[in-house]
Parts: sequence; structure tokens; C-alpha cells
Amino acid sequence: MRQPSVIARRVAAASVSLVVAAGAAACGPKDSDAKGSGGDSAPHKGGTLTVLNSEPQTDFDPARLYTSGGGNVPSLVFRTLTTRNRANGAAGAKVVPDLATDNGRPSKNATVWTYTLKKGLKYEDGTPITSADIKYGIERSFAPELSGGAPYLRDWLVGAADYQGPYKDKKGLSAIETPDARTIVFHLNKPEGEFPYLATQTQFTPVPRSKDNGTKYEAHPVSSGPYKVVKNENDGEHLILERNPYWSSAVDDQRKAYPDTIDVRSGLDSSVINQRLSASQGADAAAVTTDTNLGPAELAKVSGDKELAARVGTGHFGYTNYIAFNPTVKPFDNPKVREAIAYAVDRSSVVNAAGGSALAEPATTFLPDQKSFGYTPYDPFPAGASGNPAKAKELLAQAGYKNGLTLTLTHSNAKDFETSPEIATAIQDALKKAGVTVRLQGLEDNDYRDKIHSVKTEPGFFLAHWGADWPSGGPFLAPIFDGRQIVKDGANFNTGLLNDKSVNAEIDAINKLTDLDAAAKRWGALDKKIGEKALVVPLFHPVYKRLYGKDVKNIVISDWTGVLDISQVAVK
Repeated sequence: MRQPSVIARRVAAASVSLVVAAGAAACGPKDSDAKGSGGDSAPHKGGTLTVLNSEPQTDFDPARLYTSGGGNVPSLVFRTLTTRNRANGAAGAKVVPDLATDNGRPSKNATVWTYTLKKGLKYEDGTPITSADIKYGIERSFAPELSGGAPYLRDWLVGAADYQGPYKDKKGLSAIETPDARTIVFHLNKPEGEFPYLATQTQFTPVPRSKDNGTKYEAHPVSSGPYKVVKNENDGEHLILERNPYWSSAVDDQRKAYPDTIDVRSGLDSSVINQRLSASQGADAAAVTTDTNLGPAELAKVSGDKELAARVGTGHFGYTNYIAFNPTVKPFDNPKVREAIAYAVDRSSVVNAAGGSALAEPATTFLPDQKSFGYTPYDPFPAGASGNPAKAKELLAQAGYKNGLTLTLTHSNAKDFETSPEIATAIQDALKKAGVTVRLQGLEDNDYRDKIHSVKTEPGFFLAHWGADWPSGGPFLAPIFDGRQIVKDGANFNTGLLNDKSVNAEIDAINKLTDLDAAAKRWGALDKKIGEKALVVPLFHPVYKRLYGKDVKNIVISDWTGVLDISQVAVK
């Protein structure tokens, strides 16, 4: 999270597969629900699945991808030590073994993690997958020319902070040991009970050293999954995947691999994607999207058509949209001003601005409403669905602003229904009732990101959002509220500049826990403690509503990704 490139990756992921999603228990049609959309109810092998996306699957190299849980399209080609459980809703937020026999065996203090590979694992050319290949795949992700992946390994592995990858440093990382072909051992700087989640990142994909050709590897990465790349045009704009003959369901119980071919076409306008899925003509009848939501107008049209409504998958993902304050900027250095704004916010109008209750769910907690995050219901500034302007005025008077005040709210001009003008205007209208005049400062998306993620330029009052790298409170709370993660000369995400020793200590204590359920409860309690400081005002969790073609069946949407899992889909 601390690298300047990460925010670009995170925002890109928002439109690709992860981060634009939303908050609570996902639900998709059961297998039987697809019976009317493709004939017989039982999914079967064969056919071609078409994927219609707006964003191309660029940098198709496991070192450069920023995905967790195995990603979506990448997960068809790249297997990792662990992966997400391919199941609907909350069950899909669990981490399960993939290449490994289990989720890892930690030392007593969770600073050493040991994995054993399953027997019989093979690449697309029939050669065996070894622990040395996983070690090498991780090491090459440190090469500057292959940057873009998650930054955790550089922070977590002993002696990895200055490592430059195997092209410059042939010795490799001593923190990763491979005592034999099926065993791999990781030595960490500090206890990390959530290492099994990290092991779902594509950097844990095995890469055979003899086949590595650096930046050209993305054109034909060697598959460890059920499909291999046979075409990659225009840097992921058009991908064609066909079966890997050496993949076996006997050593992969997560991916169904029903279609013979996956045809990924990107660079399409979102309205065109939804029109094509709606019409379901020709190849589009067996098509899905992993990055294009239905907008408010489109959803209203679809909801009025029984056949189309039956082809909408609903998904949720760990993601929160919120107001952020910089307490070093007046008047936000006064907690009562921040609390007043929290009381004044009208979440019902914000939800409407985000597309309505079908596309957004109001939030009073920073953590999303999911068990895996440790969600603990609380509202430190209870103002009801429509806000409490009278209470806001009372607090402003106590802060010395009995006649109100004028503030500037910074937001993005991107039409994303999240940090965009619609949301800003809803907040402006609500605060006006509390005697606060809000001036809106809309910035182009790149300028907006640069401004809010620099300690030197961060405004006092702005819209922000955060999505989880995996479904836990750790990657949700630590980057935003751990004082040791404040970055003064790079991309900073601790917008409230909080550096509370008790908060930092609790983060360290929870990270030592390998019991993820126990850790979740602690994350929830910490969320409540931080929420009382009014450094952010949670607004809403967005919801995915996505069409799929009439010949698509076996719809699975997990709370890990919030999007249709193409590793499970079958076509007519």
C-alpha cells in the first residue's frame, strides 16, 4: 500500500474486477435458477464463454497483477499456494488451499510459514511444478521492470526491503527456503497471521526459470491453471484461452473449467456491453462481464423485464465510500466540527445519488457489513437515515461556529457514483441544512488522486473510498489508520494522519493471531474505537448488479470479489 504505483493499481482494479464492488453478503442465482436460461439444468463441459469488459486485462504477468483470491481471468491461468473458496456469498470469503495441501503451517509466533505442494502438479507443457518455481515467481516480482503487484512481500519477508529481483541479484531471497521440490518456507519480519490470505496473490504463481523472458513473459505465461493463453492482442485487449491438457481436477477442486474456450474482449463502452448482454444474440448469449455494472437507468429498465431481471447477478465486496478529514487543516482540527458533519450527513440522499438502494447500502461503520471483516454494528454519531442538522448546529456552536461556516469539499469528476459530483452535491445539500456552506472542488481523476494521496497537498475535507485486498479487517484498517504507514514522500492512504500508539499496538496484536475468526472480532472492536475519533464519515457500500447472457449457467458470486466467478460458469 505504500508504493506510489499502488493507488493507480487500486483504482484500475476498481474497474477491472475488485475494488468498485461492495459490502455485504453476496447472492447469486442457484444452479437451478439458470434452468430457463440455457435448457438443461446441469452444467456441462464444452462451448465458448465470451467475456465482455471495458478495461483490458493489461500486464498479464503474475508478477505485475494486483489481484487477491486468484483474480478472475488471471485465476484461469495462474494458480497460487492458496485461493478463495469458490462459493456464493460469505462462504466465498474463506481462504482455501490451491497448489498447497493446506493453508500453511505457522510457527508459534507466526513469523515462519511452511507449505507443502500437492503431488502431480503440472504446467501446460507437462513439466512438474516445484517449490523452486514458486520461489522464483516471487523473486521476479521484485524486479523493477515487473512492478505493479501487491507490496506486502517487500515489507513482510526478512531482508527483502532492498531486493531488486533475480535479474540483478542471482542469489535470490534467503527468506524463502525450498528444502525439497514440494516444500517452501517463508521467514517473516514480524508475526502475520493472515499470511494465507497473502498467498492468494498472483505473485505466488509458479514460474519456470527456463521459460522466463522478462517483460515479454506476459504474451505467453506458462499456465499452471485449467487454461493456457493462445492469443494476447494489444496488451490484453483480446485474450483467447484454451484448455491446458495437463491440468487435472484431481489436484484442483476449486475451478470447474466447463467451457472449452474463454474469449475475452475488452475496450468496450459500458453501455454497449450491457446492450449486448441484454440482447444475448449469437456468441453474446454465452457472455458475461467482470467489470461492468448496470447503471441506475439501465437497472430500472432491466427490473421491468422479467426475463432480463432473472439474468442479473448481485454481488458485494469489501468496499467503503466515505468522507475523509485532514485534522491538520482548520477547522477540521476540532473534533466537534468533524462530529457535526457526521451528524449532518443525509445518507438516504447519498444512497440515491449513488444510484439508489439497489446499487448502494448506507454505512455507519468503516468495515463492510461482512463477518470475515469482523463487522461490528455501531454508529458513534446516530443521526438516522436523513441526518440530524439540529445536533450538527449544536456541535458547531460548541466549536465556536454558531453562525455556521464555509467549507470546500474536494471530489473527483469521474462519473463513478462514488467520489463524483453526484455524491458531493448530496453532501452539500445536507450540510446546508446545518448552516454549513459547502463549495465543491471537482478535479479530473488523476489530479484528484494525486492531491488526496499526498501529505503535502491533502485537502481538509474530501471524498474517498477503500477496497480490501482480501476479506479481513487487516488490509482495511491498517493502511488507513496505522501511523507507521503514513508516507510523507509517496502515496499516503492514512488520510487522517492518525498515529495512535494504542491503535498501532492493537494492529500488531491482531496480526499475531492465526485464528482468523478471533482476529475478525478484534478488528471489529478496533473499527469501533477508531470510528469514535470522527476521522472519517462512512457513507455507503456499493453493490454490483451485472447482466449475463441467456445461455450462461452455474452462477457463483462470492463476497471475496463480488463478481461472477468465471471459473465456475458453464455455457449452453
